[in-house]
Amino acid sequence: MAETFDKKKTIDLRHKYIGPSCKVFFGHDPIKIVRAKGQYMYDEKGDKYLDCINNVAHVGHSHPDVVKAGATQMEILNTNSRFLHDNLVEYAQRLQATLPDSLSVCYFVNSGSEANDLALRLAWQYTGHKGIITLDHAYHGHVSSLIDISPYKFHQMTGSQRNQLVYVAPSPDIYRGIYREDHPDPATAYSDEVGNIIENARKKGQKIAAFIAESLQSCGGQVIPPEGYFQKVAQHVRTAGGVFIADEIQVGFGRAGTHFWAFQLQGKDFVPDIVTMGKPIGNGHPMACVITSRKIAEAFMSSGMEYFNTFGGNPVSCAIGLAVLDVIEKEALQGNALRVGRYLTELLRQQKEKHPLIGDIRGVGLFVGVELVKDRSKRTAATAEAQDVIHKLKEHRILLSADGPDRNVLKFKPPMCFSEENAKFAVDMIDEILTAIEKTLGLPAPSDVGCANHHSCHGVSCDKTVQKQHGNRNSHLNGVDS
Repeated sequence: MAETFDKKKTIDLRHKYIGPSCKVFFGHDPIKIVRAKGQYMYDEKGDKYLDCINNVAHVGHSHPDVVKAGATQMEILNTNSRFLHDNLVEYAQRLQATLPDSLSVCYFVNSGSEANDLALRLAWQYTGHKGIITLDHAYHGHVSSLIDISPYKFHQMTGSQRNQLVYVAPSPDIYRGIYREDHPDPATAYSDEVGNIIENARKKGQKIAAFIAESLQSCGGQVIPPEGYFQKVAQHVRTAGGVFIADEIQVGFGRAGTHFWAFQLQGKDFVPDIVTMGKPIGNGHPMACVITSRKIAEAFMSSGMEYFNTFGGNPVSCAIGLAVLDVIEKEALQGNALRVGRYLTELLRQQKEKHPLIGDIRGVGLFVGVELVKDRSKRTAATAEAQDVIHKLKEHRILLSADGPDRNVLKFKPPMCFSEENAKFAVDMIDEILTAIEKTLGLPAPSDVGCANHHSCHGVSCDKTVQKQHGNRNSHLNGVDS
């Protein structure tokens, strides 16, 4: 694709016309992307970058089936959901089939922020309560109601006053949190913190409407909650008359590998009251959804206010959503996430044995975090080193990000067509970069080889028996040069 402007002109125009708080990756030398295909992005010079961070392009950038579905429907009709159209009900039926039976009513919106804002409205109306419990370091969206419940954002704000009806529970992080891998029952310990919040709110005359959590914390540093945590939290919250909202916006649609939805990692006995989804749902097309129970939906209707969303559930969006579901199934992308994710985490575990800067490896499927530390015993965050890794990877045309409270967790959340070859290429480069950094710092080799003293055995993270299955079912998306 030809450029309209050269890179310098694009930067100048961005500075002139785009809000200064709208940041770009690698601000000192931003990348100008002009096209993308599969798990690769291309700059204006034609240089190819391996995309390890784009969980929005879920089935691969510019997937032809998704593009065709949207274009075909756009040629025929696009209108609002006040008219009957089969795409809307067919898509709702297909989505519901991936969820427990009780989650049966859909509201289609245009972004994850809209979805989470609507979820709060449902909870407030259904319960009649106002209090919201969120997790520390959580991010749920950019609208005002969600900044209030996103410590990841409001901790950055100067001079702002916190919403007194929002309560922050500790992140269930068993590597860096208040209850760690040596605790006999971290799920209960962390859930009891939520119980204490509810009790303290009650003493002040306040009642809890909802507990909201990402099923796997992303901006919080790729945190995998201990199994059983959600069940125990839900018990506390429901006993107090509140509901449980599972935010699947970053991690849904098969990314976890073993399950289609990440909340299902907690076990068959856990079902949220409300689920929100977005980002990967449209493979880059702006759409999102809230799914809840019939009882909550009817309570929402009882307010007397109609809910109407101009673009939510339009025929084009639903055609694209259906195509994404079809591609996930046709190309076995959930299975690919499981297989490649296991291979990736095994490669990273081997690097942990070599590199003292690696404190922890954690993840499920193609949602993996590498926490860098200056000192393993003290777990001192290696923030500068993590940023150095990210920038050096960019020089080798690998796109990775770092996040978490200390910005020291390398985050893998690539398109689902990511291959074992891609994983090895990225990890080999991380190995090379860490070796150079550690040499400069004069760090010794790790004395605690392996993961015996750390909690890196989340799901697939330390699966030493992983079978490295070579070949890839999605070979048409690998090594794409055009």
